[in-house]
Parts: sequence; C-alpha cells; structure tokens
Amino acid sequence: MENYFKNQFSSQLLSKTVDHPNIAVGAFSYYSGYHHKHRFEECVHYLDEKRKDVDKLIIGKYCSIGSGAVFMMAGNQGHRLDWVSTYPFYFQANIFKQSQNAYLKAGDTLVGDDVWIGSEAMIMPGVTIGTGAVIAARTVVVKDIPPYAVVGGNPAKIFKYRFNENEIEKLHSIQWWNWTEMQVKDAMPLICHTNIDDLWQHWQKNIVNITN
Repeated sequence: MENYFKNQFSSQLLSKTVDHPNIAVGAFSYYSGYHHKHRFEECVHYLDEKRKDVDKLIIGKYCSIGSGAVFMMAGNQGHRLDWVSTYPFYFQANIFKQSQNAYLKAGDTLVGDDVWIGSEAMIMPGVTIGTGAVIAARTVVVKDIPPYAVVGGNPAKIFKYRFNENEIEKLHSIQWWNWTEMQVKDAMPLICHTNIDDLWQHWQKNIVNITN
C-alpha cells in the first residue's frame, strides 16, 4: 500500500482535499496520517456519499487530527439493542423476508473549532466535541465532550480543563478561530502564548471596536 503522505511530518489540509458530500470541514483543519498511510476519508467509517438523508460529519476550523483516528457513522448501523436480536437481518432481506429495517440515526457528529484529536482515537456516532477540547490517543468517545476538556480512556473521562471558567468564557467571546486570516496573523504572538487576558485586550481594542 502506497503511503498518501510523504513523511510523518506531512499533513492533509481537509478543507481543500475532502470532497465527500456528507463531510464538512472548516479552514486549516488537517489530518496527519503518515503512520496509517491513508487519506482522511478512510478515517470516516460507514458514511454513505450517495444519500442525503444520513448523519453528517461536521468539523470546525483549526482542528488537528492524528493518524488513524476513526469517526464511526451510520447511527446504530442496523443493530437494535432493544430487540431480541441485534443481528441486522434486513440486510439479507432476500433470505429473511419478514425482517424489519433496524437502522436508527444518531444525529450529526460535530467537532468544534481548535480541537486536537490524538492518534487512533475513536469518535462514536452522534457525538459533539466542544471547541478547544483535547482527545488523547486511542480514546473512545461515546458521549459529548465539553469545550476545553482534556479527555482520555475507554470510555473517555475528563482529566482536566485547559483553562479556568473565566478564561473559557473569554475564549468563547473572542472566537479567534472566526477571525479573518489577517487578524489571526496579526495576533499570532498572543495566540501562541499562555496569557488569555492579553488576547482579550487585543480583541477589545483591535477587533471589537473596529467591527462595531
């Protein structure tokens, strides 16, 4: 199998390369898949590109996705836990003629902005991952993750939050990921720093006052 990536430091910029009709990706989000050799689309399992009535995968801006991450789609994939059997007889309807379609949607899978998903993490159907969250390598995410939470394990558990409540509120107000590319470039020394108050002041002075 030929490697899609040149080396372990190369990446796939998703907004410019993914053309699946049921996947939407924001600017600058990327997949670094050298160690698994394949494109990002192969990380997304059971997502039908021919149908419009299916759950979608929606990824925000400035997200970092590690090699071999998996996004499980297609709801319950035809397995009903509340039926006598979880077996999807409907997919062999030519044999089991009285079978019923057990498929249930889970809802769109949503990944916020500035999310880091580690290598071989698995995101289950219908999950929402909040902006700024960090998903450790090989974590299995089975329920929604709050913004700026750092999680790991199977199932995912919250280890800590990246910032305190006041700082998270400021970041939600600032929303630097929605700035223009030039505004982000101008604020780069502040974004690549630990002092959120300085970024807040920059936003108040140079962006809020100008746009208002």
